This record gives sequence, structure tokens and C-alpha cells, in this order.
Amino acid sequence: MADILKGAPVAEAIAEGLTARAARLRAQGIEPCLAVLRVGAQDGDLSYEHAILGHYDQVGIRVMPVLLPAECTQAALTAEIEKINADPRIHGCIMFRPLPRQLDEQAAAGTLIPSKDVDCMTPTSLLTVLTGRGDGFAPCTAQSCMELLDYYGIDPAGKRIAVIGRSLVIGKPVSMMLQARNATVTMCHSKTVDLPGVCRQADILIVAVGRAGMVDAGFVNPNQVVIDVGINAAPEGGICGDVLFEEVEPLVKAISPVPGGVGVVTAAVLCKHVIEAAEKATK
Repeated sequence: MADILKGAPVAEAIAEGLTARAARLRAQGIEPCLAVLRVGAQDGDLSYEHAILGHYDQVGIRVMPVLLPAECTQAALTAEIEKINADPRIHGCIMFRPLPRQLDEQAAAGTLIPSKDVDCMTPTSLLTVLTGRGDGFAPCTAQSCMELLDYYGIDPAGKRIAVIGRSLVIGKPVSMMLQARNATVTMCHSKTVDLPGVCRQADILIVAVGRAGMVDAGFVNPNQVVIDVGINAAPEGGICGDVLFEEVEPLVKAISPVPGGVGVVTAAVLCKHVIEAAEKATK
């Protein structure tokens, strides 16, 4: 029976003190505000948005949804981001990705000014993650993986870690963050030869591919820690991860659940980034 790495206690630890920091900002006439930019209505985006809306009011952060239809044009998306840039009442912005195919995601992310980039969308923030220097924020989901490991006392230093997925949202940045903590990281993807065999050799397996139930018993070993980042629509309704939890959980040392794992922590990390962005704006 594996240890279940639940996200709720990690999120509570992160959130401790944020309410007081938000109150201090409001006392100065500043209401921390997050713009949530969503194009279309993907299940994973809706789940994350629900977590944000349900939590941030308690902390003292105003959430401003910016909702665009899935068929929107690049010009319409750019116009909304420019409005966010120009509004001094907005301190941070998150844009759900991937965007619909007709949109240029890189161009859209590059339109946002770095000071409001609380989820590492801009080149400036990505450079901060790559070099370990600068003022940019790390991607919230990638940072959540690190927070989960730290909370449960799982030190990545010296460990062999396999990361399935190479996106700029999770796979690449979390690999860089783990290497900065002295882990030996193997980035895996659809072209990796003998993917299950590579993953079985890892001490820690981070799965961020966006494919429901991709990882089964053939990917894991008894001493392994598995972090499931995936959020997918489950065939029976609700959401599920990239890992077949019921099959893998009895076979590994520890595993994060979906729902109730990384996603819960991600909302708390984003909350912290918004507070920090608002505090920087006062200086």
C-alpha cells in the first residue's frame, strides 16, 4: 500500500500567512487581483478555474474571469491581453494552455508584460527558470511538483527522475527545477525507446503527458514515488490522471492522486504568486 501524497495539507502550508499579507495590501488601498484568461471550455481548465474561484475569495484575492469562445481570433486574444497589461488594478494573469489550434500560443504569451506573468508564460520568466536568476515566477504546476516533494520530505538530490512530457508548461521547466536541486533527470516523450523500461529505473516518476491512464503497472517499481500531473476527462465522468491509479498504487512507495494532488497545490502556488506580484507593484 503506497503513501498517498495528498495536496490539501501542502496547499494549507503554502496558504498560511497569505490572508494576512492580502489584508496588509488592502489596508494600503490595494486589492490583489488575478485575471483568469480562458479560451473555450476544456475539462482540465474548468477544473482548475473552479479551484481558483472557490479558494481565492477566502484569501482576499479578487478573481477577474476573461472568457473567450474557442473560435476566437488571434486579434481578439491579443486585445484582451493588452487590456490586462494596461489595467493597474490587475496584478497577475494566468492563461490556460494549450490554446485552440488556430491561435499562436507563443505570440499570445509574449504579449503579456512580465510583471503580471504569474505562471511563467513569457520568455523573461522562462529565462529565470532556465538560469535560476531573475524576477520571473516559475510555472505554478511545475512549482507544485516541487512543493509536494518538499512537504513530504522527498529530496530530489542525487535521485534518478523520469519526467514524461516536454511541454513548456510542465515538462521542461520541472526538469530544469529538479536539475537545479541536483537530480539526474531523463525527459521522456512519445519517441522515447522502451518508455516503460526507462521509467521503471527511476526513483521518482513525474507524469505530465495529458493522456488518461497512460502509465500502468509496467512503468513503475516498488521503491518509486509517482507524481501524477495529468487532468483528463474520465470515461465514467469526473476527472482522472495520466496514471492508472488503482493499478499502480499498490505497486509503488508513494503516489499523488487525481483529483486531490498536484492540482490542489497549484491553486495555492498561484495564489502566492499573485500576492507577491501585488507586493512588488507597491514598491
